Amino acid sequence: MSSLNLDPTLVARARELAALAAQPVIDLAHRHTTVSVERAVLRLAGLTGTDPVTGEGRTEDRVPWVNRVVDAVRDQVGLESGVALPVWHALASGAAPDLQTLAEQVGAGTARFAVPDGVQAERAQEAASAAAAAGIARIDANRRRREELVALHGDPPRRPWIYLIVATGDIHEDIPQAQAAARAGADVIAVIRSTGQSLLDYVPEGATRTGYAGTYATQENFRLMRAALDDVSAELGRYVRLTNYASGLCMPEIAVLAGLERLDMMLNDAMYGILFRDINPKRTFVDQRFSRMVHARAGIIINTGEDNYLTTADAVDEAHTVTVSQLLNETLAKEAGLEDWQLGLGHAFEIQPDLPESFRLELAHALLARTLFPDAPLKWMPPTKHMTGDVFRGYLLDGFFNLAGALTGQGILLVGMMTEAVVTPWLSDRDLALRNVRYVLNAAGNLAEDFAPPPGGFIDRRAHTVLTEAVDLLGRIADHPEGLIQAIADGTFGITKRPIDGGKGLGGVVELGPDAYNPALELLEAKETSHA
Repeated sequence: MSSLNLDPTLVARARELAALAAQPVIDLAHRHTTVSVERAVLRLAGLTGTDPVTGEGRTEDRVPWVNRVVDAVRDQVGLESGVALPVWHALASGAAPDLQTLAEQVGAGTARFAVPDGVQAERAQEAASAAAAAGIARIDANRRRREELVALHGDPPRRPWIYLIVATGDIHEDIPQAQAAARAGADVIAVIRSTGQSLLDYVPEGATRTGYAGTYATQENFRLMRAALDDVSAELGRYVRLTNYASGLCMPEIAVLAGLERLDMMLNDAMYGILFRDINPKRTFVDQRFSRMVHARAGIIINTGEDNYLTTADAVDEAHTVTVSQLLNETLAKEAGLEDWQLGLGHAFEIQPDLPESFRLELAHALLARTLFPDAPLKWMPPTKHMTGDVFRGYLLDGFFNLAGALTGQGILLVGMMTEAVVTPWLSDRDLALRNVRYVLNAAGNLAEDFAPPPGGFIDRRAHTVLTEAVDLLGRIADHPEGLIQAIADGTFGITKRPIDGGKGLGGVVELGPDAYNPALELLEAKETSHA
């Protein structure tokens, strides 16, 4: 595998500073909960469905029962203690025989909640823990099933894995397209979400056919697509992985649903929602920690979103911010229990093509990431910002991108389309794009073992420059008492400023009280401790 001879002292200093910069965010996440974290607890315990009297028309517009219950608890007793104690106290007291019935009482306006203490609190904790444990057991079973299927069908015969996006808005149209893409060579199918779903403070329900520039992320859609890819995996003799998006205002819930339905990868970045969807930083950092703990338990690979910075900032001038973000994402992910093999850290091929030595610069940036994170399945993103509509030039750029991925040993290669950022690609565009990838990987897929940039050469010097700039920036971030939170407010990443008290979803953040109890966190943290 190609790598650089980076200064080990500088690398160690980078990780030390990343830990210092991230600590205020970690502390914040430990002190707070959110409405989505609490809804995720109810989903783990098996509560599904929607209130039939809310929403107009489509099932996916109705308010889920988890939302109704959490809102009722918050209105009556607050969420400082979490949702579990009031809910399972009500169940243990005989108010309802099960969660579903209790939710229907909430819908009817007859449910009454209280925060128990003493023996009653202990009884509620035991019942809540058993309910959450049942959901986690299902996630564990899905992880074992994935391992069985990989052993049965086999993994793709080479890295990088070919990652292709399929999303029509209609899950029943997505399925045959996803299966066709797998037959044409895709190893990972990503079902991109409907535009704006990250800003919905609820997860739609059921199989959906009405998404915009994407398909709604729902539990039923996850189930349907996973079953379809299991069928094509058996047909092809290799396990085809499924990706969706655990980001936005429902990050924890979507992570739980992904675990319950055996998804394999999830887009899950510590800062993407803050920077590019203006979601409140507190909300995002609390939600991302819980969601990553679920991903760790489920054996899901996360994909981070550093590539997005380069759509708003210059890919050369701001290259060090990508490295800084990768190091911070690594720190936060490991604190949540994720392992190196689960860290699909992001970066992108976005340098202006007309810049002299642009390809050498791309190789330097890609090889820096590969060397810093040798055991991570890095996710390498194709050119988008500089696609002009000239499909011949675009096809050539994608070929260079594929070659850079092969040369630098990337783990996950997102398929670039020559019509990227111009129109929604046609099926024929996808076929041509997959041919491009297949040609390059067949012709040069093992070239990484021969590619060794000389010490002191252009690529080596550029990589060390970027790493040095990253360490300098991490030092400035770590020196501030608020660390990463202040860096985001200052516009450090993607030249976008997001203050700690701004953005969407702040009203859903709650500071925990002394008697706070979250059975899912308790079980997930116990597992993490046992692995330490």
